[in-house]
Amino acid sequence: MSRPRSSRPDQPSGSGDRPSGSGNRPSGSGGRSSAHDAPSPSGRTPRAVAPWVRTRLRTAPRAAAALALLVLVTAYLAAALPRAVDRYETEGLRHGIASAAPRDSVLELTSPLPVATPSQYAEVLSPDALRKRSDELRALLPDPIRTDPAQTAHGVRTVARLEGLDPWLPRPDGISPQFVLSSPSGLDRHATLRQGRPAAGGPLRPEAVVTAKTAEALRLKPGAVVHVPSRNGERVAVTVTGIVEPHGPDAPYWAVEPLLRAPVLAPLVDEEVKYFWQAALLLSPDSAASLLATAGEPEVFFRYAPTADHLTARDTDRLSATLHSVGGGPDLVKLTRAVGGNVTVTTGLDEIVDAYRSMRDAIDPVVAVAVFGIGAVAVVVLAMTGGLFVARRDAELALLRSRGASLTGIGLRLLGETSAVAVPAAALALGLAVATVRPPGGGSGAAGAAGGPGAAEAAGAADGAGAVGVLGGIPLGPSLLAASAVALVAMLVLPLRAVVLHRRPRLHGGRDDLLTARPSRRRTVLELTLLVLAVGAVVSLRLRGTGDSGDHLVSAAPVLVGLIAAMVLVRIYPLPLRWLGRPARRLRGAVGPLALARAGRSSSTGMLPLLALVLALTTAAFGGSVLAGVADARDRAALLSTGGDARIDGSVEWTPLPAGLTETVRGTAGVRDLAAVQIEYGVALPSHEGTIARPMSAPLVGVEPASYTRLAERTGFGPFPAELLASTGKGGEAATADTGRVLPAIASPSVAERLGREPLEVVAAAGTFRVKVVGVRAATPAVRGEDFLLVNGADLTRRAATALLVTGPVDGTALRSAVTARTDAFRVTLRSEERAGYVDSPLQTGAERIYLGAIGAGAGYAVVAVLLSLAQNAPERGALLARLRTMGLTRRQGRRLLGLEALPQAVLAAFGGVLVGWAAVPLLAPGVDLYRLALATAPGLARIDGAPLRADPWSLLVPALAVVLLTALAAAGQAWWAGRRGSIKELRAGDAR
Repeated sequence: MSRPRSSRPDQPSGSGDRPSGSGNRPSGSGGRSSAHDAPSPSGRTPRAVAPWVRTRLRTAPRAAAALALLVLVTAYLAAALPRAVDRYETEGLRHGIASAAPRDSVLELTSPLPVATPSQYAEVLSPDALRKRSDELRALLPDPIRTDPAQTAHGVRTVARLEGLDPWLPRPDGISPQFVLSSPSGLDRHATLRQGRPAAGGPLRPEAVVTAKTAEALRLKPGAVVHVPSRNGERVAVTVTGIVEPHGPDAPYWAVEPLLRAPVLAPLVDEEVKYFWQAALLLSPDSAASLLATAGEPEVFFRYAPTADHLTARDTDRLSATLHSVGGGPDLVKLTRAVGGNVTVTTGLDEIVDAYRSMRDAIDPVVAVAVFGIGAVAVVVLAMTGGLFVARRDAELALLRSRGASLTGIGLRLLGETSAVAVPAAALALGLAVATVRPPGGGSGAAGAAGGPGAAEAAGAADGAGAVGVLGGIPLGPSLLAASAVALVAMLVLPLRAVVLHRRPRLHGGRDDLLTARPSRRRTVLELTLLVLAVGAVVSLRLRGTGDSGDHLVSAAPVLVGLIAAMVLVRIYPLPLRWLGRPARRLRGAVGPLALARAGRSSSTGMLPLLALVLALTTAAFGGSVLAGVADARDRAALLSTGGDARIDGSVEWTPLPAGLTETVRGTAGVRDLAAVQIEYGVALPSHEGTIARPMSAPLVGVEPASYTRLAERTGFGPFPAELLASTGKGGEAATADTGRVLPAIASPSVAERLGREPLEVVAAAGTFRVKVVGVRAATPAVRGEDFLLVNGADLTRRAATALLVTGPVDGTALRSAVTARTDAFRVTLRSEERAGYVDSPLQTGAERIYLGAIGAGAGYAVVAVLLSLAQNAPERGALLARLRTMGLTRRQGRRLLGLEALPQAVLAAFGGVLVGWAAVPLLAPGVDLYRLALATAPGLARIDGAPLRADPWSLLVPALAVVLLTALAAAGQAWWAGRRGSIKELRAGDAR
């Protein structure tokens, strides 16, 4: 006789779950068939009532939706991460090229011209010939180098500056002006004619135009004739025909040679500083051959401004190799043949690319620490979700096993359930990541109008790559793998955990709590293995640092440390409960002892919530310490760069402060203190070793000891007692002849080592005297460089302050207005503006966003972990409250009971997170240098001694307290919800719970 349908072994326990049929039930153990597998009397197999997966999803739609949401968020974060990294790395490369000074980024090909007459090279240097040759050279530039035709220039120029021989030219200190003669192409497109006519002329009658600033400074006007020396001792006359106004002075056309657009009053430093004018005459292209007659060593040049909109981070190595080939490889040979003479390629683009790559390689391992941390937390939370589902269906699965269901059948059906939820959620997450994290403007392989002959082929190759592995300019493979990994974990955690727990049929469940559980040998071996891995990773990180971008074990060191800490905490968790349980029994009331007893009866699988919270807190602490260390390094670098809250100095070195400026600045709102200093750069230093020592120079700084000491104490850079620089009473013009007076000085370490202990004579524009080092300091606010020599400014022969260092919350606009009202030759630099300039690199901002996102995601997963840990035993807690209410337990006592029951594990997790975060930072700090992340745009400020990693108290304490508070609130909310529900269901006779 066949069994009733309700007694089949493939039936889950509980009402409403009635899948049946041979195609939908697990097979019996050992390959045996149960009685109901036999055909019906009619000879046909019974038809299935409903498929397993559809029935299970309909039975628990909320659980399926929660799992889908968790997988969606996790898979989105995993898929968006590689796209975000690729995006900010691409932006970093493009920004590095676009923001570099044009003189550093352009590619310039130069070829010297032989000694000849203008008529001999008139045809070779004609505008059409030079334009044709420029196009040929541009076509030879290999991909991925592409150039901007609008900023391309070519022509002939003088290398050596030529003296202006006319007596009517301005001579500020009796020194004749010097001119550069250049015939750049396309001048009509980059300048507007303001006066006169465009230059024409020819090889024997050169004509030129000048910019408006040059005409104003050199007193030039249309019709003026400037004479310069020639090769044979005669004069070459250049007629000025017009005055032009440049378009876009910051564009590469003008910025590569700033002298073309504006003259410069250059200093000539000798016994005293003298100034003379340097300017440029812009010859017409038809007059280019006339430069052969001058004594200016003419050369022909071809200048190409690179574009970066088509580049991606994956082009870095190829671009670097191409630049090396152009600078001294096979491509240089091609360019030399095209020019027909010696060619020199000058560019700083290779240094820009190398600096970008160095910064990226330094930042990536630091970012990887955050990625590993948040990834581990996500995996643990997914495992907790599977554990919750297994706990809720434990009775059902135990019944299936007791009725003969095989592990394979159970595992496959559970895999089908999770796959139906996880796969669509992961696919949707991948689509959202692709749609929301877009590549930078322009996309990958977007060929512009510029470039060599390989531009079209490169664009086609990029399009082909986009068809198979690049979507929207960013490779799809890493995002696909990340989303698939999340889906795989979510699919496998439930069936694997169920198979492990039910590998043997169980009649009933015994006690499985932390107080009675005994770790197995396998668990002990696993913990010891992880301990060895964690110790090895920490030791490796301390010895080698994070420089090896391929060593993922090093990046996972904080995660391994947190894992070991969680295992240790689970091992010692019963001890404080036992210690507290004994005195709690003596307390009045039953809530305290009962809560401790309930906490000790929590499942021994509670290691996952504890692990999730410890890892989340460790990640938050490490990430917060990284961000705090970056901010501290930037603050110190900005303070060292300006020397105070604001700095006022001349745009030209050795420019004395105008009379009354100090009093004007002192009266500006927000100025609390002021230090006037006299700085003379490039002072030659004597050596105690005599003439055998190598030449060395350093800035000489004259200070007023009282005000400068206050400034040094506030900034923390080299404070010293004012008495060290006590005045000798001999200074000013009256002490010119007293070259033997000895001035006390404070020096940097290298300067102090050079000068030695005995007084040595220093010859400077500020006077001639002897100095004796009385103090050594590593830094000082007045100068940015590593070397300096501080003396009392009152003892100098020629006293003239050149800079003001301001302290106080000054208003930049008001301060600049006060300075501009006195003089236009001085600039104002604010510390806040200098500080903001250190974060203009997309590599820096992108990495910081990754860390902020990791901290935020870790906080979110910590919340989920708390909720999952409370939800796992929610039915049991509800039943307990209902039964205790029948014994007189009030609702207030119920809330206290659940709160006290949940707090021990939360407090333990908070304590473990703070302890691990505090220990991980000093353990890993020697191998982590945040200098590149903090100061990538300030390579000259290395003497702040890097950017060491330090523990941030706020990052340690705030997340830990938040976890405890969140747990208490969640437990109170659970008690409130249980109190609103009726107790009939929980008190039902025969309820298995």
